[in-house]
Amino acid sequence: MKKLAGFLSAAFLSLALVACGQGEQPAEETKTAGETAPTETVEATEEVVKLVIGASNVPHAEVLEAAAPLLLEEGIEIEVVRFQDYVLPNRALASEELDANYFQHIPYLTAQNTDHGYGFVNAGGIHIEPIGVYSQKYASLEELPEGAEIIMSSAIPDHGRILAMLQDKGLITLAEGVGITATLEDIVENPKNFKFNDRVEASLLPQAYLNGEGDAVLINSNFALGAGLSPGQDAIALESSDVTNPYVNVIAVREGDENRPEIQKLVEVLQSETIRNFILENWGGDVVPAQK
Repeated sequence: MKKLAGFLSAAFLSLALVACGQGEQPAEETKTAGETAPTETVEATEEVVKLVIGASNVPHAEVLEAAAPLLLEEGIEIEVVRFQDYVLPNRALASEELDANYFQHIPYLTAQNTDHGYGFVNAGGIHIEPIGVYSQKYASLEELPEGAEIIMSSAIPDHGRILAMLQDKGLITLAEGVGITATLEDIVENPKNFKFNDRVEASLLPQAYLNGEGDAVLINSNFALGAGLSPGQDAIALESSDVTNPYVNVIAVREGDENRPEIQKLVEVLQSETIRNFILENWGGDVVPAQK
């Protein structure tokens, strides 16, 4: 696996960031996306509606900024507020600092609603970021030795997804019927006696990999991409990118706002052929557009 020296020199801004609840960082500077687009694309008599949307840096914010000119043509101006953690975007949405956010998959959204009583809803799925298995020591899953240390996210909502992937790859067997709610306690067969380290925040997993920690590290694609890794090239195995995957990343809004015309138009544009092509051209199989 290749090391990316540029990532280390940047000290990876997400060293203090969060995946589900520790060491929060404030949002980065806000940026109004599409502000250079010609205003004459909107009828002079038509009122421009503004949406403030919270997003992770990669690929979410970049997708939104690509959609900004298309939305402006529809009379919608968007301001993209970039976040580097998994906690603040939902807090900001709950406090009405944001109209929507775009960073989370459905199981995480469901868990956040349960844990915090947010009452958010999924306004529409946009893309999938397959989790990858990365290793500095081994070139394939088959090479992982007896007792290998597997480093994974400390975020509980990620555990079911990660374990389902490992089961799909034939490395472990889970208790019947646990599905996406699986935890480490649900492993019923572990033929190679892997040791699971689930104490690392999701945003710090790329650093663990680049430092050569553990025998294998499972990294969400948004954090891998943000660290300059290519899931398609650097991972020794990838999660299935089937569009029926429940881990599609969605536009989340406060309940009732999914019916706002501007929110519906936002989702329509993000699911358009133009944005689907943008995602494929920029990230290929590393990020997969969701099927309508």
